[in-house]
Amino acid sequence: MQQVAALRWRTGGLLFAVVVIVALPHMITRGGAQQSLAAGELVTRSAEVQTLVYRIANQTYSSESAIQHLLSNDPYGRAESIVQNVERTVAGLLERLHRMTMDNPEQEHLVDRFNAVENGHLALLHQALQRYKQNDPIGAEQALRDASTLFRINDIADKIVANAEQQLQLRHEAARNQSYNNSMVLALTAVAQVLMLAIVVVVSERQIGQRLRAEVGERQAVQRSQMILQAVREPIALLDNSLRTLLVNAAFSELYGVSEDSRAEYLDDLGQGAWTNGVLQRRLRDVLLRDRELWDYELSQRTVDGVERHVVINARRLQQQDSESPALLLTVNDVTARALVEQQVKELNQQLESKVAQISDVNRELEAFSYSVSHDLRAPLRHITAFAQKLETHLGTEADLTTHHYLGVIRDASQRMAQLIDDLLVFSRLGRGALRLQAVDMHSLVEEARALAEWEAPGRHIVWQIDPLPIVVGDENMLRTVWQNLVGNAVKYTGQRDTAQIDITARHDDAGDFEFTVADNGAGFDMRYVDKLFGVFQRLHKASDFPGNGIGLANVHRIVTRHGGRVWAEGEPGAGARFHFTLPAVEPPSVNG
Repeated sequence: MQQVAALRWRTGGLLFAVVVIVALPHMITRGGAQQSLAAGELVTRSAEVQTLVYRIANQTYSSESAIQHLLSNDPYGRAESIVQNVERTVAGLLERLHRMTMDNPEQEHLVDRFNAVENGHLALLHQALQRYKQNDPIGAEQALRDASTLFRINDIADKIVANAEQQLQLRHEAARNQSYNNSMVLALTAVAQVLMLAIVVVVSERQIGQRLRAEVGERQAVQRSQMILQAVREPIALLDNSLRTLLVNAAFSELYGVSEDSRAEYLDDLGQGAWTNGVLQRRLRDVLLRDRELWDYELSQRTVDGVERHVVINARRLQQQDSESPALLLTVNDVTARALVEQQVKELNQQLESKVAQISDVNRELEAFSYSVSHDLRAPLRHITAFAQKLETHLGTEADLTTHHYLGVIRDASQRMAQLIDDLLVFSRLGRGALRLQAVDMHSLVEEARALAEWEAPGRHIVWQIDPLPIVVGDENMLRTVWQNLVGNAVKYTGQRDTAQIDITARHDDAGDFEFTVADNGAGFDMRYVDKLFGVFQRLHKASDFPGNGIGLANVHRIVTRHGGRVWAEGEPGAGARFHFTLPAVEPPSVNG
């Protein structure tokens, strides 16, 4: 068998050598001929370039000569048709000349210059003919002189011809060199053919020795593969097309009580009935018959140790080299521990779903309670306000200033109580509503809050310093509330300043999050009471000095916290305040996503 394989290899090598010996000279000769033809074409092209240049110059001088005949009172009836014909002919010749020199940048540059000079010369000749028709012989003569002076065709034509002559010499030399190179290549090819024959013989003999060493290495590799197979902790079995064992590893033998030397034992006889599952048997036979792979088939088996195990079975068909019958590779993965964990996770998820349902019920009850409280509290307040107004109307002019004052206090207290109820409801909803996350332009929200604050404080002189602000991911309406509260507070607490200074900045903090800051030169606050700033209805200033109900910063704290950020403040009485908050630097979703 080995000798036959070696003989085939040597025969193939000899055939290849013969093909190379015959084909290589033909390819080299053909390549040399093609290169010679290419060199001849280049030489011919150089000569054609010279001819075209002379032809263009002669055509131009013919046109100029016809116009000079007209100016010397020697009318020539075909002068105008000659000029027009020259213009058409020269344009085509120039285009042809440009195409022929595209492969040589230097020649192409000279031709471009020649094109410009020729077109300028022809334009002045055309101008001379037109002036002659307009009975302006002096202007026509001046145009002819300008054509000869400004656009000197001979100079650039001589340069093109000289360059073409130089290219012609170079291409002649290249053609000679190519012919010499072809001769050398043919000689070297002959030497290479002899060497190739020698190499074929030597390599053929060497290949026989390598093949023998490869067979030894293959046997060693098979032995190593069997060692690895036996060392793998995953049970593996190789079965024939009747589902009888051909090979099992140590892990399979240990798990199912089979001898490692087991051969020709049916699968359903192994492991005390562990493999008698009818569906699995059909799936395995389907893999053998239709060459389909079996992936992650889950099964519960009671193995020889009496333990109920959860296993995942994979199988695929293999073609044996020494047999036409296919084999089945069967692997078993014991996932009993994972199954137990999944069961625990499932139970925990059920408990979590129960807790979520309970929380949802509580939230609905809170929502109903909030609505009931707001409705039940608003009704008495409306009655108090309405009856205070009726009482004031009923008393009319009989009411003194004290009575009017008392009635005003009642109305203001009712309105303040109504506002407190509304603020409490807003604060409650901020903690329960779902976040509608999207890309939010913080700069536009600040500009919106700034415009609202300035509208509510007409006549104020406020100097704004707003840095470029990033786009973040968050709930746009909630973040709008944050900026309106912080910017509104900055405007409110600088109300006693002749010139208010409000700075809004953004940066990345040490954790990589966005940190926003709103600083002002307003009334400030005592840092001893900073913990009260973000509490509900907590105020550090008198309502008579700065109106408000003390819930705005509580809303800011709740919104920022729900977005995964934090908020804090710094201040000094009479020296202004600085409010900071952070938001995670999350990449905004793409437009296409």
